[in-house]
Amino acid sequence: MRVSIIARQALVQATLLSIASAIPAPTAFPSTNNDNSAAAAPPDPVITPSPVQYNPSPVVPVARRNILSDVDSDINSVLSGLGSDLPSWVASGVPNFFQGFPTGDAVVSSLGLNSAQLAALPTNVLNIDPYANWTSSGWNVRFHGNVYKQPNTSVSDLNKFANVFLGNTSIEDLPESQQAQARNLTAEILVVQQPHVAVNTIHLEPAPSQGASGEPGGGGASNTTGGTQDLTLPYNTTAEGDFDAFVPIDSNGLTAGNETSAIQRLNTYVEGASIGNSTAYLVPPKGLTIVSDIDDILRVTKIYEPEQGLLNSFARPFTPWENMPDLYRNWSINIPDMHFHYLTTTPEQVTRNYMQFIYTHYPGGSFDTRPLNFSDVSATLSIRKFLLKKVFETFPERKFILIADTSNSDVMRDYPEMVTDFPGQVQCIWLRNTSATDSGDKFPYDTSGFKNLNQSQYMFFLHPNDLTNLDVANGQCYNQSIAQNLTFSYQGLPFGLGDDPTSVNASANGTEENAASGLSTRGAAGAQSLLALVAAMFTATFMFL
Repeated sequence: MRVSIIARQALVQATLLSIASAIPAPTAFPSTNNDNSAAAAPPDPVITPSPVQYNPSPVVPVARRNILSDVDSDINSVLSGLGSDLPSWVASGVPNFFQGFPTGDAVVSSLGLNSAQLAALPTNVLNIDPYANWTSSGWNVRFHGNVYKQPNTSVSDLNKFANVFLGNTSIEDLPESQQAQARNLTAEILVVQQPHVAVNTIHLEPAPSQGASGEPGGGGASNTTGGTQDLTLPYNTTAEGDFDAFVPIDSNGLTAGNETSAIQRLNTYVEGASIGNSTAYLVPPKGLTIVSDIDDILRVTKIYEPEQGLLNSFARPFTPWENMPDLYRNWSINIPDMHFHYLTTTPEQVTRNYMQFIYTHYPGGSFDTRPLNFSDVSATLSIRKFLLKKVFETFPERKFILIADTSNSDVMRDYPEMVTDFPGQVQCIWLRNTSATDSGDKFPYDTSGFKNLNQSQYMFFLHPNDLTNLDVANGQCYNQSIAQNLTFSYQGLPFGLGDDPTSVNASANGTEENAASGLSTRGAAGAQSLLALVAAMFTATFMFL
């Protein structure tokens, strides 16, 4: 019998509480050296290493296997022991539905394609919106994406695979529009990546406008007048079909990065690929960049509620969270040289839906997603920090605003670490407290990483309006009317633990003086874990009666 969604939630909560240990608080970075002299100047921008590996790997024959049973087993795996064997769909502290997708030979085998059928398919390119930095050698564009082929999968097969991804919901029970959405997303997953092939010539030309829905203005839009050229990438694709490389481009009329604060934009087209288009953002060395997560901060996902999260991800139209588009639009208009960078740990196969959602509702900007060689849970938990470091090292003189939500454990760890890892570069950290706004979020979040940070640098909030009227351009990050109530330990505990309203982070009901204390020791955490485990066992037991 399949373990129910509710039972899995309870088991995961218990396990996460038992295995979690407090993250060491980052130490403050000195603003001066030991002799009271000023701290060192920021390093020069660098061409950072690619997150995809270019080590040639042999092609190993893969025995025919059934993707349906593999994915179903992966999704429905349960804990074999407390604190071990986490299901692979659990990542970043909450169930992550975009885990364990079939790739390459597995798709070919399960769909029964032969070599002739595969060769006859057209080649497509996922060309992810890149950023470019300015160095002493000129502009360098980071092209990244994936080369793949799209099999002609029947509606009946798409329905079968969609039913696996939809969990306890059958595609036949959905409205027709949601059935079509589920089939389209499933088709995007069932692609055959093309390993060790050259990416076709990429054509660059000036982009005329920028902003949500292609509207002119906002987000550093400028009248780009040069840059038209063709180029080829220096590497073939990886074993997973990925490509990721900084490539120097000719100026051809572009403004030098050290002579402007405006972001220039170039449309990029991959020759011979009908959907291989993107926009490159040429970002000057100095300025302000927003690095924004997407799920449950820009769109309603509810990844902490598996059944709703599956439907919101695979079937329902992507919906903005509250009035967040208005907030981003105002920033893009009032701070015209702001650079927007959207960083999500969603894997590449489903990137196109996310990019289209951003194009429709938010200012245009560069994009980062999870490369296919970051595929297991441990890699998923490390890719955000990897990509954050990459953009920080690429723009060492820019200031950054980091925006996400509390449901991601990697965010709660990585964001405060960036303050000490890259002193002077993090201007603000803004985190939506999902456990305070959504009753379905039962996962605790750890605020210990913020203990040694200055309150003026971060804020936990409940609604987009909490961020309005802040003087963002001049570094204001904290709305003092929004009480923080940090315990610098685990907060948002499940099963009614710590439910004193004054302990709710970002709640207007409490102050620092009367905030309830949180878990501060391993012993306390262990006690909470035991209670959670007992509750989980009762829940799971009743599911099988």
